[in-house]
Amino acid sequence: MSVDVFGMSTQTTEYQQELAERLQLPFAILSDHHLQFQQALRLPTFQSEDQTLLKRLTMIVKNGLIETVHYPVFPSDTDADWAIGQLKSRLQ
Repeated sequence: MSVDVFGMSTQTTEYQQELAERLQLPFAILSDHHLQFQQALRLPTFQSEDQTLLKRLTMIVKNGLIETVHYPVFPSDTDADWAIGQLKSRLQ
């Protein structure tokens, strides 16, 4: 099974590129700077310093369909295990 991992935030592409380089992220960050994806899916947000930011969540998407969502993600260090467990369960 092949899996692609993406992050998404409401910051600009330029900000995300700097962030990905600085943190040496092993995945791409997608920009929803104009909140189109957020509004289409009614994703949860919060305000910080006059910015609308996405709350942390994880989606498993297959062939363009959302199969499952992990929200809220807390504590954040458990999310990778949740995602791996979800993917492994789909192999059985």
